[in-house]
Amino acid sequence: MKKPESHYNKEGDHYLIEIKLNEIRQLFNNLDPAPFREKDLEANAESYIIDSVQELHLKTPIKLILHLPENACTDEAISSVPAAIHNYFAYRADITAKELRFTLQQGRIALLIGLTFLVACIAAQQFIATLENTGLMWTIIEEGFLISGWVAMWRPIEVFLYDWWPIRRLRLIHEKLARMPVELRPPA
Repeated sequence: MKKPESHYNKEGDHYLIEIKLNEIRQLFNNLDPAPFREKDLEANAESYIIDSVQELHLKTPIKLILHLPENACTDEAISSVPAAIHNYFAYRADITAKELRFTLQQGRIALLIGLTFLVACIAAQQFIATLENTGLMWTIIEEGFLISGWVAMWRPIEVFLYDWWPIRRLRLIHEKLARMPVELRPPA
């Protein structure tokens, strides 16, 4: 079975993520009024770059190659475009880190609420058990409290077991992209 890395050209140790552009403006969001070095990437370009990195192992060295016409590979573009791309992905890494912190904070709050509700449900179940009422209805009520208490723990368990992993991975990808080498080249 082929490794996903085999779908990418390789230059030295780096796998190449290559994008062919007619002009450098295609790479950046035209609606963003920020100065060039702080512009957002165009959504399709960002998605393509991130999707390409996700196909590779996180520790795989990568390099972004932007193929531009000869006249677009000016000294100014060569010096400012890599910095703009690095700035953008550093910004995205920061936003993703904040999202991770927020998710974990929500998980802690949900855990506190869930544990409080679970304790209350177990206490209610124990209280009903002490009444020594028999019958199907009382058994259903007792078990209903226990089940409700554990269902309240669903969200905190979901956050701490599953929700934070993809956010952390995306942050690591953004951090990797903020440091990757970027080159502008004329088309081969």
